Amino acid sequence: MPAPHSAVTDAYTRLTQAYPYLTITELPPGTPPPTGDDWVTAAALATDAPALDRFLAWDDEQTQRDYDHRARPDVIASFGLHRYIWPACLLFTVPWFLHRRVPRYPVTHVSYDRTAGRMALHPTTTPTPFACLPDDPAAKLPGARVVPDEEALRAEVRTAIAEHLEPLLAAFGPRTRRRGRALWGMVTDDVVEGLWYIAQQLGEGEEDRATRELEALLPGTARTKPYVGTPPFRARRTPDGRAETTRDRVSCCMFYTVAPEDTCDTCPRTCARPTQRTQAPTLAPAPTPTPTPTPSPTPA
Repeated sequence: MPAPHSAVTDAYTRLTQAYPYLTITELPPGTPPPTGDDWVTAAALATDAPALDRFLAWDDEQTQRDYDHRARPDVIASFGLHRYIWPACLLFTVPWFLHRRVPRYPVTHVSYDRTAGRMALHPTTTPTPFACLPDDPAAKLPGARVVPDEEALRAEVRTAIAEHLEPLLAAFGPRTRRRGRALWGMVTDDVVEGLWYIAQQLGEGEEDRATRELEALLPGTARTKPYVGTPPFRARRTPDGRAETTRDRVSCCMFYTVAPEDTCDTCPRTCARPTQRTQAPTLAPAPTPTPTPTPSPTPA
């Protein structure tokens, strides 16, 4: 049973309208996490090694099925981590981008069904706390925490995402053979490329706004630690003369180890090569139908 309308419900509704491969359900406080199908709690991924084994088995099977060979365990773990981080970051960045509201969801409050493209939010308290600006009508709602300005709200986005992901990075990190800077570079990439991709689906002008907002969110200064790197967006021309926006990833998604001839749009190993637009990932967990672009670091 879905929870009553919250301060972020409209943002999640619009997200699903723009990107039907991800549905977010807000459950009433105190509701147990969903079970069955391929549901797993984020807390289980962070603390339960067998649950993490089962989660990564999907990536191992998918890679063998689609590419006819087995990837290294660290590559599989990197794929699995990316496929969680990309949608999870949207829980925070989309309400911020659309309505200037930033919810807080620790790992105990989130479940994920990767094969059906579903996330469930099951807070233990009511209402879910969120940060907003002083002129937001939602500032009067229970759970609201008013911050003074846009920079303070950007700090809330960075803090909320870090709070959610830190336990997961600790669990996935040894399996990916990556440490702090490499893991947080991965987070930077998924924060940036997730919202950037969704903004392209939201309508005219939203991609340009997203690039500006993301550059302000992650400027690469000391105050943005533990995040590593910046968006850094740049303009380029396609072979047929069209202008487009691109960027070079901070981290490597490791897809080249599976299909060396088919690199990602924003691969740092081939940063000057003209490629297709930023797209939802071929490596993504979406059930059916799934977009089938050139392999990209963003999940579909």
